[in-house]
Amino acid sequence: MASTTVSRIVPASPQEAWNLIGGFDALPDWLPYIPESTALEGGRVRRLANPDGEVIIERLVDFNETERHYSYAILQAPFPVDGYVSTLRVHAVPGRDDVAEVQWSGRFNPVGVSSAEAEYLFAGIYRDGLDALHKRLSA
Repeated sequence: MASTTVSRIVPASPQEAWNLIGGFDALPDWLPYIPESTALEGGRVRRLANPDGEVIIERLVDFNETERHYSYAILQAPFPVDGYVSTLRVHAVPGRDDVAEVQWSGRFNPVGVSSAEAEYLFAGIYRDGLDALHKRLSA
């Protein structure tokens, strides 16, 4: 199993950051790669579309409002992995109430690519996503 984690300090309190990203169907609010999300099964599944029209279907597997994190599994996607589970988490930064650390991590089994290639792919997705979040919260 391969894994990767990316973190970024964002210009918002932990609660402000969570208010933006904590909804399982909220990706289009801050992630340009996902302009469309449709909640299914009472909000436990989301059907995403990327700018190329490719479909990604994900299931919420864990959600903790108090600790500000959720985890999800990919059920269908154009990525060379299976067994994918990812967590999006907001942390407080000690001594600061005006910034938060957002961490995006995932573990997965590469299919047809090396572990390093799959890790590089998702590290790039997470990095670009957290850069977009930073930009959105800076506006």
